Amino acid sequence: MYMALDRLIDFKGVPILQKDTLVLNNVNFAIEKGQFVYLIGKTGSGKSSLMKTIYAELPVRDGQAEVCGYDLNSLKQKDVPMLRRKLGIVFQDFQLLTDRSVFDNLQFVLKATGWKDKKEISDRIQDVLDKVELGAKGHKMAPQLSGGEQQRVAIARALLNDPEIILADEPTGNLDPETSNGIMELLLEISESGRSVFMATHNYNLIHRFPSRIIKCEDGMIITSGNETN
Repeated sequence: MYMALDRLIDFKGVPILQKDTLVLNNVNFAIEKGQFVYLIGKTGSGKSSLMKTIYAELPVRDGQAEVCGYDLNSLKQKDVPMLRRKLGIVFQDFQLLTDRSVFDNLQFVLKATGWKDKKEISDRIQDVLDKVELGAKGHKMAPQLSGGEQQRVAIARALLNDPEIILADEPTGNLDPETSNGIMELLLEISESGRSVFMATHNYNLIHRFPSRIIKCEDGMIITSGNETN
């Protein structure tokens, strides 16, 4: 079940299915450690379904798929939480608990993933908040923060268990251009530190401003390219 980790994601001939509907056919791509990769395509082209397949919300029924050393073809349900600890997932709509402080949002995740020591929990939360430049905001309630700050908290949450790859599904979709640039700079810093980042986006302005490798969903297929947007 466990493989070598040169390639953090490796799909060969994988059909992406929503229930019994084929969304993407014969998906072939790989992402290696420290790469920043965009996932682009029109609404409904299969971007979210591909993301859900990577974090084992949708099953792999054919082809070969490995993520962070786990073989998705034979992945048992009981092993899904261990796979997801190796992934940091960032959503467009933040998904923060609005009745809790920033600190309590992050503590909730650590406790849910097996952390018990109070000092270790506190130190880890401070560490990730410092990384996203919110070191003094742990006491704030989530709704007291701006949209950009809430997304930084979501990225801090994704970093808590020291993942090997960040999956970011439209992380700037609800943010203004200046705030989006700040989030992009943060995600690029994360990839430069050795983690991979796989980011779904509609925002071509960001791709032009921060060029990187592109994977495109189009006509039920995956097209991989270099640093270009056409």
